[in-house]
Amino acid sequence: MSLSTSHWRRLHGVSLGNGALKHTLSDFVVEEQLGFIPSGSGEHIFLWLEKTNLNTAFVAEEIAKFANLPLRNITYAGRKDKFALTRQWFGVHIANFKEPDWNAFNLDCARILEVTRNDRKLRVGVLKGNRFEVTIRNIHFNDGFNDSDLLQRLEKIKQLGAPNYYGSQRFGEIRVSVPNDLASSEISPPLVTETNSAGVEPVKSVKGGNLALAEKLIDGEQIRNRNKRSMAISALRSWLFNEIIHQRIEQDCFFKALPGDAMQLSGSNSFFVNDKAEEQAKVDTRLAAYDVNITAPMWGNGKLHTSQDAKEFELACVSHHKAVTQTLNDLGLKQERRAIRIVPEDFEWQYNDDVLKLSFSLPSGCFATSIVRELMDV
Repeated sequence: MSLSTSHWRRLHGVSLGNGALKHTLSDFVVEEQLGFIPSGSGEHIFLWLEKTNLNTAFVAEEIAKFANLPLRNITYAGRKDKFALTRQWFGVHIANFKEPDWNAFNLDCARILEVTRNDRKLRVGVLKGNRFEVTIRNIHFNDGFNDSDLLQRLEKIKQLGAPNYYGSQRFGEIRVSVPNDLASSEISPPLVTETNSAGVEPVKSVKGGNLALAEKLIDGEQIRNRNKRSMAISALRSWLFNEIIHQRIEQDCFFKALPGDAMQLSGSNSFFVNDKAEEQAKVDTRLAAYDVNITAPMWGNGKLHTSQDAKEFELACVSHHKAVTQTLNDLGLKQERRAIRIVPEDFEWQYNDDVLKLSFSLPSGCFATSIVRELMDV
């Protein structure tokens, strides 16, 4: 079975062009937003750390080695991009251990900016969101588009939001432009050729490594490496969620709540089922005001939370991917929900010549690249 990602529809129209993302690591800045201020006292040390070209798990291991602590004593609220400039909190549970001199912590491409304390452990999931500063360089517009179209698209995203797609990072996928005369066979790993929306230069897309692993799961192969297996499961579940978003856009019901839709309260994981006909107008008003959001399933065992038309729609979407749903069922995952739309907060931009600088905040678990995707290929 082959899991494709190239067909997923954009919400606000086709790609306006292309540009370079992460030309330098500082072109993609991520700053964690905890949603609370550490108390300043307690047995849990909080480290505010800046890093580049390092993944979160590796930094946690290095902190454990430096502090001479078990790795389980080092925690974080969420993982951050490796190929970016990121700032995030790490929790260190010292208890009866001697606290090291944090000024002596020496790790290339990382530095501790602040040390404080808190009375509670830093746990995965407590994160409110992330603030992004994204720079796209060398922008080239496709035929028929110009600066004005870019500014109009930005305004649309600010007002109406974007699909809450899982980004290419989740699938281990990259997109690069290579010379036409360079054969795919000369590149490792193999590249899948796509034609960009201008129809001029082919874009070479490396098959997502995590999706390739997911395909092995579907085929019944065992993945013994625990970390790789986890990434494969996550990629498979995320792929099906994206597929349902694509269908909502395709069938013109992205902004329209169907009878029986599971509606999530903005800023919360709570949801209610839109199953009362007399409440439909009220739900539509709340949806337009971004007070509630339509959700789609994160597939797993158990009954769908939706009913009526929405349930029929979701079952029709997944009926084409029975091998995927069966694999996720067999893994013992539970049915969960996730909003299909994200509206960036404090969305600002600067555009000069061929450089676009964006800054915005997104809830935890949402991808900045899904905002960028609504503009152009990168």
